[in-house]
Amino acid sequence: MQEKGTISIHTENIFPIIKKFLYSDHEIFLRELVSNAVDATQKIKRLASLGQYNGELGDLKVEVAFDEAAKTITISDNGLGMTAEEIKKYINQIAFSGATEFMEKFKDAKDANEIIGRFGLGFYSAFMVADQVEIQTLSYQDGAEPARWVCDGSTEFEITEGSRTTRGTDIIMHINADGEEFLDKNRIQGILDKYCKFLPVPIKFGTQTDREQDGEDEEGKPKYTEVETDNIINNTNPIWTKAPSELIDQDYLDFYKELYPFSEDPLFWIHLNVDYPFNLTGVLYFPKVKNDFEIQKNKIKLYSRQVFITDEVKDIVPEFLMLLHGVIDSPDIPLNVSRSFLQADGNVKKINNYITKKVADKLAELFKSDRKSFEEKWSDIGLFVKYGMISEDKFYDKAKDFALLTNTKQEFFTLEEYKAKVTPNQTDKDGTTVYLYTNDPAKQDTFIQSANKKDYDVLLMNSPIDNHFVAQLEQKLEKTSVKRVDADVIDKLIKKEDAPAHVLTEEQSAKIKTIFDKAVAKANFKVEIESLNPDELPVTVTMDEFMRRMKDMAAMGGGMSFYGSMPDNYKVSINGNHKLISRIAQAESEEEQTQLAKQAFDLALLSQGMLTGPELTEFVNRSVSLI
Repeated sequence: MQEKGTISIHTENIFPIIKKFLYSDHEIFLRELVSNAVDATQKIKRLASLGQYNGELGDLKVEVAFDEAAKTITISDNGLGMTAEEIKKYINQIAFSGATEFMEKFKDAKDANEIIGRFGLGFYSAFMVADQVEIQTLSYQDGAEPARWVCDGSTEFEITEGSRTTRGTDIIMHINADGEEFLDKNRIQGILDKYCKFLPVPIKFGTQTDREQDGEDEEGKPKYTEVETDNIINNTNPIWTKAPSELIDQDYLDFYKELYPFSEDPLFWIHLNVDYPFNLTGVLYFPKVKNDFEIQKNKIKLYSRQVFITDEVKDIVPEFLMLLHGVIDSPDIPLNVSRSFLQADGNVKKINNYITKKVADKLAELFKSDRKSFEEKWSDIGLFVKYGMISEDKFYDKAKDFALLTNTKQEFFTLEEYKAKVTPNQTDKDGTTVYLYTNDPAKQDTFIQSANKKDYDVLLMNSPIDNHFVAQLEQKLEKTSVKRVDADVIDKLIKKEDAPAHVLTEEQSAKIKTIFDKAVAKANFKVEIESLNPDELPVTVTMDEFMRRMKDMAAMGGGMSFYGSMPDNYKVSINGNHKLISRIAQAESEEEQTQLAKQAFDLALLSQGMLTGPELTEFVNRSVSLI
């Protein structure tokens, strides 16, 4: 048997283009060929189960080997094998129509994925690293003869009688100069670990040395012998392929350690298992993230029939769940031939919605079944929930029943519970309920205590996403305003009808303003005389709630860069009803007035952590002189 011919693709330019476009991700050749070998192995197993193959299956596995001296990499299986006719059908006739038009359309394309994505070119990825590829194969069919196919990367091939004596296929790649990096044990092991870690057929790559007990010595201590065993690189039955009823908590924790060896144990997990209207399995873990708002993308791994595809899952997993870890496996997600990029279609959207619903349902279940435990986990999961509520309206609708607000006393409330708690006392004269919050209780303690004196409650909002969450609460909650506790003096944050009367005359107010304008002497600090409770501080420095919030969002990269470039502007509120202000107004000398005003202003700055450098030194020296 001998035959020569030309591969039926109607153009001689296909191979250079395949090489060019696949080369950017050239390590995938190993994944493609090992996956093909696994498919062939599973098919013979399937035929045997159906009674269509009655021979001995033998030890079903795929073997990867390399010979550095001969510069070859070989992938062997004992699967279906092929006849010479099947080689011609599956290898020579690349299965796409209109090849000439295809080549014309894509000859100048920059996006390889569209090319590789729609045509059956997985086998030809071998030519990224090889200048010659050889197939030795023997079909499972009765009376089949071994066949050999060889091609040097041009459109010419040769089929001759093969040398294989057992069922299956060897793919032998003669590695070119550019691919010699792959003639390395660690390089190959790394690729197999990345892409083939959970394939359903054992993958052998060389051998490993194990120690086995071999009796005992004279003192009764165990003796060990070193033995060579197959180095099987994969777990053929990962937990996402099993039913949840077969698993215990330790199984999920052990698998998490297998995926992320150096991570803390996760908080909990969600087992995905659906077969209609699409097929999807997987396990998603909630890791401990607290307030380290570094979205650790590339933590969820996407598989298709246990073959690793990508860790770029943004189309499948909602953005807010990119903080999760775990595995998703679906044969229904459309992939290109390099299996590296998702193509958005109806199934992807359905899967996205399904995952969002499953996560919301799991959180609701945890909240209802054990609220105390849920509250204990809130510092870790709150970031997920708030991010989801901001990102997805559908998630907000579900999460509003279990999302928690925490106050400075470490008490927890649902949105509905908190509204009921503060509405009676924190509703202003216009009928708007005002939520107060702090993002730094230690720094803003003066303002918190001022609020507490009026029996106002203060929420703790100190996660990096809370600026956005506050804005959403204002948008979603009817007649509700959310203000940081240091955004103004407390009487201005929640304006009531019973504001205290002004004890200063108009002339005294003008005089005090002049004194403080001179003492402050900063263009970005605006002095205002306020009618406040005499028990409040004499001077308070604040930044407008809106402006500060916009600046905080700009600092986070929240699309508010215009505000980020604006200078910081502050309001200096002078409590005209405080006895110190009256004392300043009545001071005999201008020097004493200025000194007392500067001292009061610096105290306000100090309480905000805004007094530093020479100004702090001056304040200390002035304080000593006043004692």
